Amino acid sequence: MRRLLVVLILGWWTSAAVQADEGMWLFNGLPKQDLKQKHDFEVTQDWAEHLQLASVRFNSGGSASFISSNGLVLTNHHVAADTLYKLSTAERNLAEDGYYADILEDELKAPDLELNQLVSIEDVTARVDAAVKPEMDAAEASKARQAVMSKIEQESKEKTGLRSDVVTLYGGGRYHLYRYKQYTDVRLVWAPEVQAAMFGGDADNFEYPRYCLDVTIFRVYEEGQPAKIEHFLSVNPDGAQDGDLVFVSGNPGRTQRILTAEALEYQRDHRLPDVLNLLRRKEVLMQQYALEGPEQERRGRDAMLGIQNSRKAYTGMLAGLQNPGFIEQKRSQHRQLQEAIGTEQPWQTIAEVQDRRVELKSRTGSLRGRIYGIAEDLVLMAQEDEKPSPERLREFRDSNRESFEQALFSPAPMYADLERTELADELARFVEIRGGSDPLVAKVLAGKGPRQRAADLIQQTSLFDVEARKKLAKQGLAGIRASDDPLIELAVILNEEYRQLRGISEELDEKERQAYAKITEAKFKAEGDSVYPDATFTLRLAFGPVQGYEEDGQSVPSNTTMGGAFKHQTVHDSEGAWVLPKSWMDAQDSIASSTPFNFVCTADIIGGNSGSPVVDRDGKLVGVIFDGNIQSLTGDFYYTDVQARAVAVHIASVLEALRSIYSATELVQQIGR
Repeated sequence: MRRLLVVLILGWWTSAAVQADEGMWLFNGLPKQDLKQKHDFEVTQDWAEHLQLASVRFNSGGSASFISSNGLVLTNHHVAADTLYKLSTAERNLAEDGYYADILEDELKAPDLELNQLVSIEDVTARVDAAVKPEMDAAEASKARQAVMSKIEQESKEKTGLRSDVVTLYGGGRYHLYRYKQYTDVRLVWAPEVQAAMFGGDADNFEYPRYCLDVTIFRVYEEGQPAKIEHFLSVNPDGAQDGDLVFVSGNPGRTQRILTAEALEYQRDHRLPDVLNLLRRKEVLMQQYALEGPEQERRGRDAMLGIQNSRKAYTGMLAGLQNPGFIEQKRSQHRQLQEAIGTEQPWQTIAEVQDRRVELKSRTGSLRGRIYGIAEDLVLMAQEDEKPSPERLREFRDSNRESFEQALFSPAPMYADLERTELADELARFVEIRGGSDPLVAKVLAGKGPRQRAADLIQQTSLFDVEARKKLAKQGLAGIRASDDPLIELAVILNEEYRQLRGISEELDEKERQAYAKITEAKFKAEGDSVYPDATFTLRLAFGPVQGYEEDGQSVPSNTTMGGAFKHQTVHDSEGAWVLPKSWMDAQDSIASSTPFNFVCTADIIGGNSGSPVVDRDGKLVGVIFDGNIQSLTGDFYYTDVQARAVAVHIASVLEALRSIYSATELVQQIGR
C-alpha cells in the first residue's frame, strides 16, 4: 500500500511539474518514448552519438559545435567575448570592430581557451556511494566522497588520456564519469562587430523580437595544423521553419529545480538579493571606471557586459521566486511526498542547512578579482600539492592540473589600473561585510584605507608577469613561505579563514547532498531514471517546436528577418545601441531582406546554453542559441512554455551575412563540409 501511494503521489508531482517539452536530458538518458509519442521522432544511437560528438563546451562558459571537417567551431559572440577582449589592444579592438582571417596564417591563437568534446559517460554511483560509510559524520563523508571521486578521475585520466570529471547529478542521487577530449590550441577565424552581435544592447537583452548576429567562428588545431574532425554538423541552409521540431545540444550551467521550499526561500530572501546588490555595486564601479577615458572603457567593457547581463538575469530569477504561489505549491507537493515516504527528515536537514548559511553571511575569507585570484590559487596550490591527489581540494587534483595551469599561467593581458579599481572595491566590501573592528580586517588593511592598500598591493606585486608566476609555482610551499610579494602575503593572511569557511561550506553541501539523494531515490522508485537532473554545465539535450507566443494581447511571431533589423534601427532613430555597423549599411542593398534572422522555440535552456547548436530532425544545423526571453528567466527554478522561449540566431542569416556583408565566401564553403 505504501509503495502504491508513493507511485500515485510522485506520478502526480511529476505530471504537474514536467509539462510540454520540459527537460535538460542526459545523452545517456534521453526521453525516447516521449519523443516518439509527442513528436513522432525516433532517437537512434547514431543520431545521438553524432550530435554528442559534434557538440563542444567552452571552459570560459558556454557551448558550441563543430561545423566542418577541418576544425571550425561555431559559438556566440558573447561567449567568445572573453577571448576577443584578451586578443584586443588599444590599437586593434577585435571585440568592437570584428575580425576575419581569410587565410590560416592570420587566425589568432586564444591565450587560454580550452574546448571540451564529450567522448563518453559512465555511471560510477555505486563506487562513490560505497566510499561513504554510515558511521561517518558530514565532514568525514565529504572528504571520503571527494577522495574517491578524485581517484576515479585520475585512474580514468591515466588510462585514457582524456579529461575526466565525476559529475554530481540529482543533488547527489547519481554520479557519472564524463570523459572529454581537450582542445587547447584554439584560434579566432571570424567575429562580427559588437554592434551587429549585440544590436539593441542591454535594453534589448532578454527581450524579443531580436535582431542579433551573436555568432563567432573559431578553429581548433592539433600539432600546429587544423584538427581533423569526424563528427561535425552539416547545415540545413533553409534553417528552422515555424512549427518545426528542433533540438538544442549544449551545456546548461546550473538549475535548481530540485530545491525544497526552504531552500527556495533562502534563495529568495538572501542569496539572490545579495547577488543583485553585488552586481549593482560592480556595475556602478565599472561605469565610473569607464568614465576615466576611452581606453578604460575598452578595458572594462567585457566585465561591464557580463555584469549587466547577470544583473538582468538575476532580477528575472528573483521575480519568479517572489511569486508566493510557486513556493507554496512546492511546499504542498513536498508535504504529500513526506507522507508517502513516511519521513520529513530530508527536508528538515535541508532547512537546517539554510539557517546555517544565513548565519555565515557576515563572514568572508576571499576577494574577487583576477590578480588576487592568481595569488590565492598559487598559495592554495602550493599547500595542496603537499598532499596526495585524492586528499586535495577538487580543483587541485592531478586530473585537473592541465586545465588549471592553462588558466593560471595565461598570457592574457591584465591592466593595473583596472585591477587596482576592482581590488580597492573588494577591500571596501570586505570591511563592510565583516565590520571595521574585525581583527582579520585590520590584518588585511595593514593600517591603510582600501584605496591606498589596493594601490600599494598592485604597484608592488610581480604576479602580472607570467614567468614570475611560473617561478613561484615551481618553488612550491617553500617559495610561498619565502615570498615577499604583497599579494601572496595577503592571500596567506586570508588562507586560514578561507579554508575554514570552505570546510564548513563543503560539510553543509554534503548534508544537503545526502538529503537530496534520499528525495531523489523516492522519485526513482516511482518513475525509474526517466527524470532529468538539474543542469551541471554538462552536455544535455533539450527540444521543442519553433513557436511564437502571445504577449500583452499581441501575437509575437516565431522569427524576425534581416530586413527587420534596419527597420528596428529606424524605429529607434539610429541612436545608442540601435546603430548597425557601417559594413551592414554599406551592404544593405545586397542583403536578402527576407532572410530569417532570429527565431524562438520552446526548448528548455538556461545560462551556459549560449552557443548551443540547434538542429533539425536530421541532425542538421539550423541555428545557434544566444538568449532567452524575459519570461524564461525563471528557468533556474521551473519551466513553462506559455511565453518562455529560447532565442536563436537563424543559420540562414549567418550564411547570408558571411556572403553579403563580410565577403567571407571561402569560409562559407568550409561550413558543413
